[in-house]
Amino acid sequence: MTGNEIRVPRTGATIMSEELRIRIHGEPALPALIYLPGLHGDWTLVGSFRRALGGQARFVEFTYPRTLTWSLEDYAAAIESALVENGITRGWLLGESFGSQIAWPLVARGRIQVSGIILAGGFARHPLRRGARLAERIGAAVPRAVLARLLNGYAVAARFRYRHAPETRAEIHEFLSRRTELDRQAAAHRLRLVALNDPRAIAAQLRVPLFALSGWLDPIVFWPATRRWFRCHCPALREFKILGRADHNVLGTAPDAAAKLVLRWMKSNPR
Repeated sequence: MTGNEIRVPRTGATIMSEELRIRIHGEPALPALIYLPGLHGDWTLVGSFRRALGGQARFVEFTYPRTLTWSLEDYAAAIESALVENGITRGWLLGESFGSQIAWPLVARGRIQVSGIILAGGFARHPLRRGARLAERIGAAVPRAVLARLLNGYAVAARFRYRHAPETRAEIHEFLSRRTELDRQAAAHRLRLVALNDPRAIAAQLRVPLFALSGWLDPIVFWPATRRWFRCHCPALREFKILGRADHNVLGTAPDAAAKLVLRWMKSNPR
């Protein structure tokens, strides 16, 4: 299956505008790289990273439903079921920012055989939990007219921000079109989950290799604190790499360098 999109209904979610969506690129014989997107919740910012992988991994990507009720366990269970239903029971987890919070329950549940975890702007417990709660409140309170202007400004800035990522730049229109009112509420709910979550016990007892990369210009997840905690408390950590010309969306702003690192890590720890 190459680039086919599948919608996966999830029973029990009371507020949801769409199903979980999964898209798979590459042949089954390739090692699976399972991408768990960040707060925006979809695959619209990962196109250049996908291209940079050069077909050397079976890239599995998700778009989350705009749910206001799911827990992180619910996210993990739905993704786990979608993977198994598509014959994927083994692979590497690539947790981007918020997606890292789904990676921890996925590995703890044990239904998917995880070869290793790669964090991209990810973390165990967020180093600034009060900041996450503040972002949740601000995001929910911003008037829609102001939000529209902010999104227009983002579109202009994206031309420079993704200047090294033409595929991602080409998807900005789709990214912006998905930023609806319900989408904003779903993002605020995800921020609440981040602020309340503390998976440090899972990370400290991790039995598979852990790698991490971050952009040097990251005001959202303070990487010096994150790196320090992993180095002190997580024996599974193998490498924590900082990419100097990237920001929080390290896969989008430094796709070639990020893909090169990810492939090297996967090849150095085959399972």
